[in-house]
Amino acid sequence: MQMKLPRGTRDILPGEVEKWHYVERVFQSICERFQYKEIRTPIFEHTELFQRGVGDTTDIVSKEMYTFQDKKNRSLTLRPEGTASVVRAFVEHKLFGQVNQPVKLYYTGPMFRYERPQGARQRQFTQMGLEALGSNDPAIDAEIISLAMSFYKELGLQNIELVINSLGDKESRLKHKEALVAHFEPQIDEFCADCQVRLHKNPLRILDCKVDHAHPLIATAPSILEFLNEESTAYFAKVKTYLDALGISCTVDPTLVRGLDYYNHTTFEIMSTAEGFGAKSTLCGGGRYHGLVQEFDGPETPGVGFGLGVERLFAALDVEGIELPVARELDCYVITATETAEVKAVTIVNELRFNGFSVEKDYMGRKMKGQLKDADRKNARFTMILGDTELESGICKLKNMKTGEQTEIDLAAVTAGLQTAREQLEGENK
Repeated sequence: MQMKLPRGTRDILPGEVEKWHYVERVFQSICERFQYKEIRTPIFEHTELFQRGVGDTTDIVSKEMYTFQDKKNRSLTLRPEGTASVVRAFVEHKLFGQVNQPVKLYYTGPMFRYERPQGARQRQFTQMGLEALGSNDPAIDAEIISLAMSFYKELGLQNIELVINSLGDKESRLKHKEALVAHFEPQIDEFCADCQVRLHKNPLRILDCKVDHAHPLIATAPSILEFLNEESTAYFAKVKTYLDALGISCTVDPTLVRGLDYYNHTTFEIMSTAEGFGAKSTLCGGGRYHGLVQEFDGPETPGVGFGLGVERLFAALDVEGIELPVARELDCYVITATETAEVKAVTIVNELRFNGFSVEKDYMGRKMKGQLKDADRKNARFTMILGDTELESGICKLKNMKTGEQTEIDLAAVTAGLQTAREQLEGENK
């Protein structure tokens, strides 16, 4: 019996996982600079959370969720996105009552959607995202967009484009909905079964349909921008003013609706325009939502946030040929020349590791020549050779593997000796 990965999942092996660590550190660093705090929510939630929060007319809820019954016959779902879980935690733990407002949270972790695996799209995928809850200020919309753009640029991406739209407030969306129904209804039988269901429930979803995206009526559908009331128009104008002040250029796309039901006012996507992706590829998407906290039985609270796919980020980095600076050299490889030196080598390795050095020794019974080759393969900065002579004298040689230069250090003070050698090497490399 062959045991293999489930379709739509992948293993991240040593050599690659270091890139993930690097990206996660950069995201964590920039979120903390913007004063967002990490939140960790469960991988599965009650199914109703996503049905109510994401929307039962979305493809995510109607087709893509991994839902199962537990032993007490409760319906649970592996989380398909991050916002609903964060907002649930915000309500359940009464974070709306905190003195510091808005509440600014970020997260990272696996999400699950049952869809056709292709390229960077997997059934288990990793998402990073953030939510700012409690503020109506359009400046915070610009802030989260600035954070996302800064994250991509800090990683070296050059070919990215920001696309924004406004979905307006409840009044504006209602008028737009009526216009969409009138527009699509005469020919709705030409659309897929899902769109026929969406027509009266949520016609905005028709604009986001993957099946009928090329239908002529999509291109001629009434634009939401035609129905924005004075308040919504002013809000959208302020967001664009703040982006302009931050030096962030954007393209307004009236057809941008996103795939989730809880968005209103600002909605945006950041796309890769790098040659090699073919059509523009969405790397990040988000926007403002008013009503989601109330949907989860919390007080009236505005929110804004985004989610970005890590697998798609790596695809964009690959297309642009960007190598992340993740190679970490081994500080020291302790080589044993005799069997009697093994015990001392173990204690030295342990001492150096507990004093903050990256240290390795041989565990395969290699001869000295083989150990030297292993040290070279592992990019060791220094090697330390221990044999009977070194044990008797209490002195060993520390060799700089790049220059070949050797210095003597006291076995009773190996930490200080290696520290001095490393500081000298780093000083020379500045």
